Amino acid sequence: MQEFIYKMIGENGTWCAAGYRGDEPEVTIPAMYCGQPVTILFDDLFKGHPEITAVHIPGTVTEIGGFVFDGCSALRNVALPSSVENMWQYAFVRSSIEEIVLPEKLTYIAPFVFKDCKKLRKVVCNSKLQEICAKAFEGCDILTELINVDHVMVSSRHGAPNLQLNL
Repeated sequence: MQEFIYKMIGENGTWCAAGYRGDEPEVTIPAMYCGQPVTILFDDLFKGHPEITAVHIPGTVTEIGGFVFDGCSALRNVALPSSVENMWQYAFVRSSIEEIVLPEKLTYIAPFVFKDCKKLRKVVCNSKLQEICAKAFEGCDILTELINVDHVMVSSRHGAPNLQLNL
């Protein structure tokens, strides 16, 4: 069973996936609801769902909210569509993703997006990524491959005192 709860976003006619009820290991997020695109995965969407092993995100999604994948302990890989422009703080916190390829429209990685992803080994950055907050990968103890970052600035925005990515 998979059931999503939706919330309309302003007056622009798009929808946010605001809630999820389900017990299946593989989840497919619908691209459309009531004939309009689903553009945001809202905070805590899959939080506390350790059964999830895979999530299929449609190309209509532009934003991934905070704590969306928090505690998804069986989730190893997520293919982010090229449409994703923003990932909020703590989006993947405490998930078990092992590697991720960042989409072309993503230009900034906020603080703590991948905090405590203890199995994260590899991150492939896109050519348009401009900035990574110094605390974006805090607690990612086995992250050893951060690919295509020569052009990226590591910032201390948001009060992050440590400019080390600890790789």
